[in-house]
Amino acid sequence: MKYNFDEIINRRKTYSLKWDGGDLIKEIGYTTRYDEETLPLFTADMDLPVPQPLIDALHRTVEHRIFGYSVCPPAYFQAIQHWFKTRHDWAISAEEIVYCPGTVYALNIAVRAFTEQGDGIIIQRPVYPPFTAAIEGNGRKVINNALQCDTNGYYSIDFDDFEEKAKDGSTKMFILCHPHNPTGRIFTKDELQKLADICVENDVLIIADEIHGDLIRRGQTFIPIAKAVDEVSHIITCTAINKTFNVAGLHCTNLIIPNLRLREKFTETMGMQLPSPFTIAALIAAYNEGEDWLEQLKDYIDDTMEWVKVFIEQRLPLVKVTIPEGTYVMWLDFSGYGLLPEEVHYRIYNKANVLLEDGHLFGEEGLHYQRICISSPRPIIKEALERIVGAFEDIHTAAV
Repeated sequence: MKYNFDEIINRRKTYSLKWDGGDLIKEIGYTTRYDEETLPLFTADMDLPVPQPLIDALHRTVEHRIFGYSVCPPAYFQAIQHWFKTRHDWAISAEEIVYCPGTVYALNIAVRAFTEQGDGIIIQRPVYPPFTAAIEGNGRKVINNALQCDTNGYYSIDFDDFEEKAKDGSTKMFILCHPHNPTGRIFTKDELQKLADICVENDVLIIADEIHGDLIRRGQTFIPIAKAVDEVSHIITCTAINKTFNVAGLHCTNLIIPNLRLREKFTETMGMQLPSPFTIAALIAAYNEGEDWLEQLKDYIDDTMEWVKVFIEQRLPLVKVTIPEGTYVMWLDFSGYGLLPEEVHYRIYNKANVLLEDGHLFGEEGLHYQRICISSPRPIIKEALERIVGAFEDIHTAAV
């Protein structure tokens, strides 16, 4: 069927963090203004309808009328295996799959299970803020292998720095974000192999967050790190339907842990976790019948990104932006305005009443950046950017 992603679906009063969570959003310091006119584009949560087969599967679950404790049937694991073999040529055995109610939760469990207080964990800033929280919140030490950005906005890995930090005896883990959030990099097979080789040589465990791996641009290829490398016994991969199919509220992450010892340690530390019947039904339907929807979604996101890039070049010419290789986030560099980050924030969040995500939350490397999630109907994106143009109009006028 043909999906209409331009349709604006009213999400207010549906328990949406994004659209109904203003008090919480203000409390945690994202903004001081949040009202009924706010356009929230800050979180990786789509305002787009999910695949019809997934909806049908949830209806069948509701119609059963009993929602008790549930276990994953063989069809659950078969759907995961089918998806990754078909989409990524990655063969996964059923016993390697471990259900977990969320990726951030999984990162915290992994940190507790495989490291000790004071151990170092490598991340590559600017990077998704919960990575830092999972490390520091559990009494571990952040080791930053900052990605290097060239004048064209392209990010690359500083391998010399990575190797030096991996060789430190206190470094026990590397949390890889792939595709990288917020820069959108999809790392090449050679890059992944080099990272993995360094980690094997120095006994550093890799936790790979690959939950954006299905959301890539036309012409790009995503290779899971466990598919790209020769040795996988030191790799744990987080996969999820949450981002791909817009079902974050169903709490469905699946870890791929080939190493039996690591798998047993992780499950022991996590304790028993059971998915809801809705989660099980959604995953089976999404992975077995959601491919056509995903292809339409990717085309829509690609077209939106191309539109955003042209709009910014024409209407916000001091902002630098590139189309990311993967994810549905765009990383906007406002340094060209010569304003303090606080002033940029005020103009966007208070004057324009658009809620993005301040780049400094991703590390000091993001100080002059804003992250925007463009996973909304294009009319919403257009309105938000028009508002932002208006908030910087005095600067543009003065420059003429």
